[in-house]
Amino acid sequence: MGFATQEFCSIYVLMNDMTVIWLKRDLRLHDHAALNAACASDGAVLALYIFEPEYWRLPEHSERQFDFLVESLKELDVQLKARGGRLCIRVGGAVDVFSALHTRHGIAAIHSHEDTGLQWSFERDKAVRRWARRAGVPVREHGQHGINADLEDQDVWQGWWTEQMSKPRLTAPEQINSADISSDPWPLAEDFGLGGPDCPQRQRGGRREGVAMLRTFLTERGRTYRADMDDPTRSETSCSRLSPHLAFGTVSMREAWQGAAKARICHAKAGDTKFVQSVDNFVNRLTWHCRALQTVEQKTTLAGRALLTGGGDDRPIPSLDDPRLNAWRDGRTGFPFIDACMRALRETGWLNFQMRSMLMAFAANQLWMDWVIPATQLGALFTDFEAGLHYPQARRQSGVNQRNQPQIANPVRQSKQLDPSGAFIRRWVPELAHLPDVHIHAPWDAPKSALAAAGIVFGQTYPMRIVDHVAAAREAREKMRAAHTSSRARPSAHKSARQTPPTLSGIDTPLPVNAVRSRARHTRKDTARQLSLDLFAPTHLSDRKNPS
Repeated sequence: MGFATQEFCSIYVLMNDMTVIWLKRDLRLHDHAALNAACASDGAVLALYIFEPEYWRLPEHSERQFDFLVESLKELDVQLKARGGRLCIRVGGAVDVFSALHTRHGIAAIHSHEDTGLQWSFERDKAVRRWARRAGVPVREHGQHGINADLEDQDVWQGWWTEQMSKPRLTAPEQINSADISSDPWPLAEDFGLGGPDCPQRQRGGRREGVAMLRTFLTERGRTYRADMDDPTRSETSCSRLSPHLAFGTVSMREAWQGAAKARICHAKAGDTKFVQSVDNFVNRLTWHCRALQTVEQKTTLAGRALLTGGGDDRPIPSLDDPRLNAWRDGRTGFPFIDACMRALRETGWLNFQMRSMLMAFAANQLWMDWVIPATQLGALFTDFEAGLHYPQARRQSGVNQRNQPQIANPVRQSKQLDPSGAFIRRWVPELAHLPDVHIHAPWDAPKSALAAAGIVFGQTYPMRIVDHVAAAREAREKMRAAHTSSRARPSAHKSARQTPPTLSGIDTPLPVNAVRSRARHTRKDTARQLSLDLFAPTHLSDRKNPS
């Protein structure tokens, strides 16, 4: 909704004295370039979060993400009030919200962080910028993950990224001159059709939780991270569990990287080689996180994106009521480890990377489904859903456009390797709890006596396996190999219609039509101020007056 006339717009130019900090996935006060820039300007500052109904209707979004977000925002509001500010909540489309604020109060500038998000959010941001140009409102986007699409050489990017991570972190403003603007009431998940609570063991949102996760990981829990990261049970505590906090920005990437750097020094001085190795692995994961986003931003373009969802091997797109899709999503496939992983994800909102990969690969390969709908449904189950990471990885895990011999994981073999005692299976699939270890990974092979003793009746107490995984994998491998051979034989003119950029760490783009989208970047110079980071003090990464 724009202005009716240019003259109407000019009247309000004189009233522009309010700078808006548009919060998206940066729900913190510390190390916040957009907030610091807004507070450095003249006039009042409005910290704004917009609940957009269309956003929450996207299939990747869910109640668990909404609840984590609201918890983070409410804690942020408390921190803002302690500094003289406050959070303004608005419900509606972003352009409509900004237009209404500008009409009534006048907006001098809008500051926000860059976001590698879904196609929807990319188009939303473009619409806001178009409105802002017409209204004469400057828009400034600040980087926060060390992403620079102008750097085409990945080796150059690595050094540049390390330099960005090493810069002093920005301190939280001590005082915020808040604009006196009313806020909408806090919306409920039901307002957006998300239903009631759906994830009873979900991680809690808010910076306080994020800081605690980082501190305990780097000082206690993370010592066995390197050995435990793939273990379905031990990874729950040995992994950092920072992913939702990085996704929603309650902790910045630079804070996590610098915290790890200081922790490494401490553990090295103490001679704890095991902890040092685990911290190194953690830093590698942080690097991979940003490198993956860098690849998406740098390589994905509208011209180069394939609008086809499949990879040329004719995997059928499942309907939403497909019984195979529903069995997979509900943890009723008849494969104990697959079902345990899916049930754990539904209850907790989190799985380690190995288990996420296995779920996606099973749906795409053994069940032979086009990967997009399963990936979308998994995205909704992850509290830490981040499109720029999730979709490229889901595509890779599905084996789409593999250049080499297709590798399809065996879920029974993985079950035996990762959960040899069956403890994880027994926790999440209790109907199999009384099966002996030797049979719990493949109960269809158990003798009738063992099944009877365990009280298992296939089709009643537990489903029979949905597919013969060995035969299905063989058939999928043959189809993928044939599709790859056929694609190499196609004329080069066809390749120009479906440009596939180089891969990075196995991440293939182009992406599905509703997946991530990049934007042009410009090299930035951030004004930085020192914020001390003491991992072993209770004030680490927190506000001394209002611990976060």
